[in-house]
Amino acid sequence: MGSPAHVPTPPVRRNTLHGMNLKSGVLFLCWVIGALCQPAPLRPPAVPLVAHDPYFSIWSMADRLNGDGTRHWTGKPNSLTAFARIDGKTYRIMGRERQQTPILDQTRVDVLPTRTIYEFLGAGVKLGLTFFTPALPDDLDALSRPLTYIEWTAASADGADHDVAIYFDAASDLVVNTPDQPVLASRYQLDGQPVLRMGSREQPILAKRGDDLRIDWGYLYLASDKPDGVSEAVSGRAQASASFDNTGRVPSSDDLADARRAGPVLAMAVTLGKVSARTVSRYLMLAYDDLYSIEYFERRERPWWRRHGAEASDLIRDARRDHDSLLERSQRFDDELMADLRHAGGEKYARLAVLAYRQTLAAHKLVADLDGTAMFFPKENFSNGCISTVDVIYPSAPFTLLFNPQLLKAQLQPVLDYARLDRWRWPFAPHDLGTYPQANGQVYGGGERTEENQMPVEESGNMLIMLAALAHVEGNAAFAQRYWPQLTKWAEYLKEKGLDPENQLSTDDFAGHLAHNANLSIKAILALGAYGMLAEMTGHKQEAAQYRQTAQEFARKWEGLAAEGDHYRLAFDKPGTWSQKYNLVWDKLLGLNLFPPEIARKEIAFYLKAQNQYGLPLDNRKDYTKLDWVLWTATLADNAADFEKLVAPAYQFANDSPSRVPLTDWYDTKTAKQQGFQARSVVGGLFVKMLADPAMWKKYADRGVSK
Repeated sequence: MGSPAHVPTPPVRRNTLHGMNLKSGVLFLCWVIGALCQPAPLRPPAVPLVAHDPYFSIWSMADRLNGDGTRHWTGKPNSLTAFARIDGKTYRIMGRERQQTPILDQTRVDVLPTRTIYEFLGAGVKLGLTFFTPALPDDLDALSRPLTYIEWTAASADGADHDVAIYFDAASDLVVNTPDQPVLASRYQLDGQPVLRMGSREQPILAKRGDDLRIDWGYLYLASDKPDGVSEAVSGRAQASASFDNTGRVPSSDDLADARRAGPVLAMAVTLGKVSARTVSRYLMLAYDDLYSIEYFERRERPWWRRHGAEASDLIRDARRDHDSLLERSQRFDDELMADLRHAGGEKYARLAVLAYRQTLAAHKLVADLDGTAMFFPKENFSNGCISTVDVIYPSAPFTLLFNPQLLKAQLQPVLDYARLDRWRWPFAPHDLGTYPQANGQVYGGGERTEENQMPVEESGNMLIMLAALAHVEGNAAFAQRYWPQLTKWAEYLKEKGLDPENQLSTDDFAGHLAHNANLSIKAILALGAYGMLAEMTGHKQEAAQYRQTAQEFARKWEGLAAEGDHYRLAFDKPGTWSQKYNLVWDKLLGLNLFPPEIARKEIAFYLKAQNQYGLPLDNRKDYTKLDWVLWTATLADNAADFEKLVAPAYQFANDSPSRVPLTDWYDTKTAKQQGFQARSVVGGLFVKMLADPAMWKKYADRGVSK
């Protein structure tokens, strides 16, 4: 589209719009309409800064980076502070320390898959601060490095040269669970460059388990790209920042007494010198070595990046060596993924989904078992703290199925290995492996003791569907074949119990027990079809035909049991009800074709009339919804317009929510307020729309499958 300035103006002007001829006027209106139709920049409820795993996960929960202190995903302080000194005057860039210090105006925040970009303007300088985490899903070595680059850029904004220095520090609350725990800090030289280190004095490795916890073992590291212009100190924050105010450098010697009184910070200042219109760039590195990450059936597991004996010095040295190549690859990945998200679901979908990218990864820990096998453990953040919860892996599965199916395999293998132990004596799949970070056996409901408060249909269906999806994308079912007796046991259970589920919990357990659950029945039917598909792929021809036929019969019966005029019921015995049938999406994605397409079309038409301001409720009982399920349900739509109509209110929720936390998946569709849950991996389910395009799915998944 062109502006009027690019269109020749004839001497005679008829049918004009403010002096423009008709053609140029139409072009101008098109340009204006296009600009107006672009949504305003999304205001994230929380912004990922340093997001690696459930312990090393730091966020800004304010509109401006200098408007509040940075926090752990749990909301407790994880304090990072930054200042800029321009022509001898100090400005606050990050954090809320020293409220009397003037702020530099924030002009931009942009969340991309691997980068969060902030820009500031003031005192004649344009300053950039980017948190860069090379979270490349097809490169497990890069993905598993617990290190974020703190990237700085500066350039003159007024044509004059300016003297610029930057200050950054990380506080002791990053290395303790509670502020009363004593901390030790030190420094050492690595390849002739200083590195600062801090950790708790007691080092209780993997001693605690639970939900609202922060790490209190291992060590935090701060290092620079090169020694030029760098000063560093272990000190109290007040002393370090006061020295920066006066000199542009931190103290030349550590003040351990001051650090003991106020809690130490690891502080670095970088002198950028005279800055002109040409951009100056530097970076720091913030890393956390947790030494051991997970306890898996009584043995301690190393993080993936340490599997060949690497130490913290190797982590920092390799990160410095690889910075430029990782940044180039990450920029390409960000551009590609954002373009593909827009193509798949529109601008609002892209902006919403990208908020889920690093959050999904940061709710996991990638470790290596004794034989080098990758294991990818999710934490059930702010619901109960369980580790490897099957009905948390299931909603997040679109993420791993898209970006690297090996990661889904690394999630499922620990669960499958547990399920074939004699200690798991039930005919259905487990719910979890314990409480994070201790994966020593199920703790939810009846655990290994009783069948009470289990999720038998839910978890068995989840496992069979995910294994079928894994086989579908890999082109073979070799992984499923290794666990065939367990899969057969679960299929037999669903054949007996799945069509009309008894009174039991499902993944939406906050809604309570429900008998005759129509959506849970869909899951069971699709899981039977998935087992039939796996049986066909593994040469079990008779079982394949039998289970395919059973699934087809159940699907026909389901339609009669659930029918409710222009939609389908919440439960078979509850007329006048409705619910999201989000599980139905796998019929489409896996090509099972068990249910007539008219069922999805009818449901979508009904849902479009049932939405509230901030989205489609989970069902007719309450106004709350689940963000992941909304996107699964929207993916049932057979046209882009209906998909975008269902996504738009969810996008508005993220933009308007007064609950300033990492993206919650459980919220009220009338108020946009969080109902519970935050920073959970289930938001990986937002990428389900990408799986609906087979070519798109194959493009990304092949990168991981081929590794």
